[in-house]
Amino acid sequence: MIELRIDGERLWQSLMDLAAIGATEKGGVKRLALTDLDREGRNLVVRWGREAGLEVTVDQIGNVFMRRKGRNPDALPIVTGSHVDTQPTGGKFDGNYGVLAGLEVVRTLNDKGIQTEAPIEVAFWTNEEGSRFVPVMMGSGVFCGAFSLETAYAARDVDGKSVREELERIGYLGDEIPGRHPIGAYFETHIEQGPVLEDADKVIGVVPAVMGLSWYDCVVTGMEAHAGPTPMGLRRDALQVATTIMQEVVAIANRYPPYGRGTVGMVQVFPNSRNVIPGQVKFSIDLRNVSDGLLNTMHEEMLAFVARTREQSGLAIEVERVSYYPPCPFHPDCVNAVRAATEQLGYSNMDVVSGAGHDAIYAARVAPAGMIFVPCKDGISHNEIEDARPDHLEAGCNVLLHAMLERAGIAA
Repeated sequence: MIELRIDGERLWQSLMDLAAIGATEKGGVKRLALTDLDREGRNLVVRWGREAGLEVTVDQIGNVFMRRKGRNPDALPIVTGSHVDTQPTGGKFDGNYGVLAGLEVVRTLNDKGIQTEAPIEVAFWTNEEGSRFVPVMMGSGVFCGAFSLETAYAARDVDGKSVREELERIGYLGDEIPGRHPIGAYFETHIEQGPVLEDADKVIGVVPAVMGLSWYDCVVTGMEAHAGPTPMGLRRDALQVATTIMQEVVAIANRYPPYGRGTVGMVQVFPNSRNVIPGQVKFSIDLRNVSDGLLNTMHEEMLAFVARTREQSGLAIEVERVSYYPPCPFHPDCVNAVRAATEQLGYSNMDVVSGAGHDAIYAARVAPAGMIFVPCKDGISHNEIEDARPDHLEAGCNVLLHAMLERAGIAA
């Protein structure tokens, strides 16, 4: 089957056509979940699916599944997909590529008259980005039971509109119970959203796992005072104490390479005045690594450092863990299918552990799953200038085609 290839120009044109819905002046896409533009984007993809002969079902959280029948109607479907909602300053490829790569796999099988043993399905999940509604990865999260349908329905945007109301309004409040849709294996093709592949000059990233993450809110409370009359030794400077913790967050990550990550991305200083010693600092902590053991070690080291800093400084320091996603190793069978397809097709490749969340994380809770990465320009994503080379996108889709065929089987 090495001669079997997708139509790269058709894939690219589909991406550009979808990107026109919600296009921004800077060349990106703004198509927030469950808006009119999301409905328009969904409708276009569904129309393309039906034109390709796919049967379409929608579940109660708005996840869409488009099925190409296999020879064996009792076989569990081999599913691929991603999402079509975007960030407010989103690009053309994040999520969209995974959905349209799946559609291109179907179109190629149709062109070549190939029947698979198991059904092939293309899915797109509701509100992956979490920009308009939280929690993030909502559709796949409800599907796998990470949180309830009622919790998702009750989520509201800044204007007070609920997920359930908006699903009904745009016509994607389906009947199928989330999680009842069978999946035999799941693949997701995605731009890397980071610089590793481009830096290494590799075409395909074989993704063995997604990093776990642990998020915290930290509050350091001292005493605001006049910056002039208060001697250095008598200050209760919340910012100076907070910065020692911030530096330790980075140091902890550096102690556990290659996948240790430590980030302080949000800081609020009170009263935030030029000549007032800060009395309180609130900041975020983001720790990531590839295994539960390493992530827990980083967690414990951070808490121990905070405890020592609290004792040495005499200031009140509170740390609350506000979110935790465990590391997600992908199924060896799916990882090996991606690796074998990549090598069969002759693409340069390397293993890349994902530092970002994807619907595949939740899909992996209910079925064997794997991911395929392709480079994106300068590693930039969640940005209107997000870009990817057509030949790289074509290569990733070719790998997806062969990996799915390996799992679905070709009917005799």
